[in-house]
Amino acid sequence: MQRINTEKETTFVYYHKRDEEKTLHFSWEKALPEGDTLVLNITLGTLSYLSIENKRPCLVAQQLFTDSEMSIVIPLLKAYPYYCPYEVLYTSFYDGDITEENVNRNRRRLQRAIANGTGEVELRSVRGILSRVRPKLRAIGLDVVAIMETGYILLIKTKPKPKVLDKGVA
Repeated sequence: MQRINTEKETTFVYYHKRDEEKTLHFSWEKALPEGDTLVLNITLGTLSYLSIENKRPCLVAQQLFTDSEMSIVIPLLKAYPYYCPYEVLYTSFYDGDITEENVNRNRRRLQRAIANGTGEVELRSVRGILSRVRPKLRAIGLDVVAIMETGYILLIKTKPKPKVLDKGVA
């Protein structure tokens, strides 16, 4: 984990290349109930909420994300419990690889856009994807909240309830 200083405060950013890991596991000690895990399959674009019930793994909820949605979901999940700055989401969406060089370049680009009054236009695509990601994350018990002029933070709301199939469906 690398530490990046911004003008306002310190934030933590994880740098990664898209194809390094195929599956990411998030158990977030004390944030999720004991034995619960979020599993992100990068290849398939699925985020699964797994729980242990009666000593067996149980799929509680699962959502499918497009590639563009994954470019936003991955940095949000990796940043938890910290916020994910605009420039990291922007870099992941447009460049794919979150490197220190790319993040710094995009930070300067966004700062210029904000100074010119075009910051909203520059972030429009990222916000559009976030509007599609939010309902999918809510179905898993997560929420994304904006932090004014800074970025977004992922919050854990509630453990999702497993859907019960009709008795006539096998």
